[in-house]
Parts: sequence; structure tokens; C-alpha cells
Amino acid sequence: MPQRGTHGGMATAAAPEAVDAGGDGAARGYRAGRTLPLHVEVRRQLTRRRTTLTLGLLVVLPFLLVAAFELNRDGRRGRDTPGLVDLATSGAGNFTLFTLFVATGFLLVVVFALFAGDTVASEASWSSLRYLLAAPVPRGRLLRQKLLVAVGFALFSLLLLPAVAYLAGGLFFGWAPLHTPLGATLGVGEGLWRLAVIVGYLFVTLLFVASLAFLLGVWTDAPLGAVGGAVLLVIVSNILDAVTALGDLRRFLPTHYAYAWTDALGADITWDAMVRGALWSVAYSALFLALAWRHFLRKDIVS
Repeated sequence: MPQRGTHGGMATAAAPEAVDAGGDGAARGYRAGRTLPLHVEVRRQLTRRRTTLTLGLLVVLPFLLVAAFELNRDGRRGRDTPGLVDLATSGAGNFTLFTLFVATGFLLVVVFALFAGDTVASEASWSSLRYLLAAPVPRGRLLRQKLLVAVGFALFSLLLLPAVAYLAGGLFFGWAPLHTPLGATLGVGEGLWRLAVIVGYLFVTLLFVASLAFLLGVWTDAPLGAVGGAVLLVIVSNILDAVTALGDLRRFLPTHYAYAWTDALGADITWDAMVRGALWSVAYSALFLALAWRHFLRKDIVS
């Protein structure tokens, strides 16, 4: 009769064959750095319907704006001192500026919150998160890979929108130099440089949205709760920023400098407000991500 061990009758002699382990106790051939490669996560997120719909909307939006302007040609000029909307049909650069202006306050916030807030929470809602961790994927690596891919898709979306807007604006309104509401006229090269500065600043300032949504995503198993919660908090911050009675306290709000990129539209770029906005966004992002890591590394995955 075979000798019995202490675990439910499992033969002690069979143990070496059941688990092929290395000297450190890990399965032979296992490398934590090889788990959940970025290209696998990119492919998984790229094939999701929400990614396709989001990118499709960003492609369609500039053409919807073109159609709106074409339907109301007589209403293009409405003020003696033109704003971004009045100059939107002056050329590709101006149309791109207007597209970014209308997307900054809400659409881009939703896009960043969607990609970052949904990535971990969706795994929990599908009950696949615990299987990823049992693969085993180290918790810190799982968060890092998820965050990098989410921010990568958010950045791609941010680049996609002005690229399509510039193309649509050029095709329908021409390739004239960029005319700013501040009275500056910028050549094509300088105009593209200013647009690059604006897009870069928007990316940095929207990082806090991604970080906040990512934090909520590791706190909840409901993707909608993570995404909606982040968007709701941004809206609350915008409301508080509109309360002038708060005075200088508004400068501590993460959305206070959301439109500081308009300082790049003068004859010379004014960096002060943009630097402050970028620093606040980085500070909030670091705080939110630190809290996300701290919580997830201690969290019981039961869903």
C-alpha cells in the first residue's frame, strides 16, 4: 500500500511530479517580468467595443462640426472681437483650435476617464481579475501594465482628434495661417508648433483625470462607477472653480488651469499658467496613483 501524506490522502511520492518548482519555490520557467506583456494587453483593449466606439466618435466629431458650420454659413461672424468659434472656419489650424476648445471641458475628460477607469474594474466585473492574479501576474505589474496601456490609448485619442480636425479643416476651409483671437497671425510651421504645445499641455493636465479614474477603478468592481465617479468629480471641480467667492483657493482645484493652453495663442507663448497647471496635475496624479497602488496591493480579490 502506498504511503499516505497529511493532505487528504495525496501520495507523498507524487509531490515532486505534481509541481515542477525551482529553487525559490516558483514553477520552473516562471518569470514575473514575462507575465501580461504589453502587446497582449494592447490587443485585448483594442478589440473591445468601447475602444472602437470611442475612437470612431473622435474621428466623426470634426466632420459633424464641419457640417454644423456649413449649415449656418451666415452665422460664422458674430462679434467685432472674434473668438475661437468666429475664427473656426478661417483654416485648418483655427478649426483644430475650436475642436480642442469644445472637447476640453467634457469629451476629453470622458475619454481619459473611460480608458483608465474601466481597465481594472472591468476585469473585476467579469470575475477574471483573480484569474489574472492566479496566473500568477504580480499585482504591481498588473497595475503598471494596465495603466500604461490605458494612458497610451488616451494619448492616442488625444492625438487622433486634432489630427482628424486639421485634415477636415484643411479640406473644407483651406490651409490658411492660424489667426488667434489675440490678434496674432502664425504661419503654418509656427501654427503646428503651437498646436503641439497645446496638445502636450492637455495631455499633462488630463493625467489627473486618468489617475483619479484609475484609483476609483481599483476601489470598485463597477466600471461605470469608476468612469462616472471620475467625470462627476471633475464636474464638481469645475463648478467650484466658477465660484469666485473662493478667491485664491480655486488655484488648488485640479481643473483651474484646464484652459491655460489659450496662453499659447499670443504673439509669444506665456508659460506661467501652463507650468502651474502641469505641476498641479502631476502632483494630483502622483497622489492618486500612490493611493491606487497602496489599496490594490492590500485588497482581497473576491469578485
